[in-house]
Amino acid sequence: MKRLVLAATLSLFAASAFAAPLSYKLDPNHTDVIAQWNHFGFSNPSLHFGQADGTLVYDADDVSASSVQVTLPLSGLNSFVPDFDEHLKSADFFDAAKFPAATFKSTRVEAAGEGKLKVTGDLTIKDITKPVVLDVTLNKAADHPMAKRPAIGFDASATIKRSDFNLAMYVPNVSDEVKLRITTEAMVPKAGAAE
Repeated sequence: MKRLVLAATLSLFAASAFAAPLSYKLDPNHTDVIAQWNHFGFSNPSLHFGQADGTLVYDADDVSASSVQVTLPLSGLNSFVPDFDEHLKSADFFDAAKFPAATFKSTRVEAAGEGKLKVTGDLTIKDITKPVVLDVTLNKAADHPMAKRPAIGFDASATIKRSDFNLAMYVPNVSDEVKLRITTEAMVPKAGAAE
């Protein structure tokens, strides 16, 4: 009887350990933040923010216990037009020499339907912090077939106003509203690996 109770206790402990929140490290090779805006009504160009660094905690049983924290170094900014990149990094826009990174830190995560989340957080650009709500889709959570470690992937979208972050040059001819599209993969770090 004691053996049966011990086995049941151990199986409950194992189940609760498996269901515990997992902490993932963002994979910069498979993370892209794309900003898109309207240019004088003629076109809708886009800009990529790469080299993302961050951590993501996901609790499938209690999504409100989940969180995300991301840093986007402006060195990873890429419009695929070098002159334009330099202008965007200048004091006219991001002033990357003075403010070398943008950050996002979640303040609330809520379920929003099957495989959907609403992630509210603080976006900081040029030392200006504003709340942003991301509409998030969970793409997949499973062991990565190559790395043999738990991995997770999300897509997300949001709309922000660049004037909120002192990036308002050429408004309203160049739209104030900027659409953000994000795709990311993250993986549980290897045992003993530095965060």
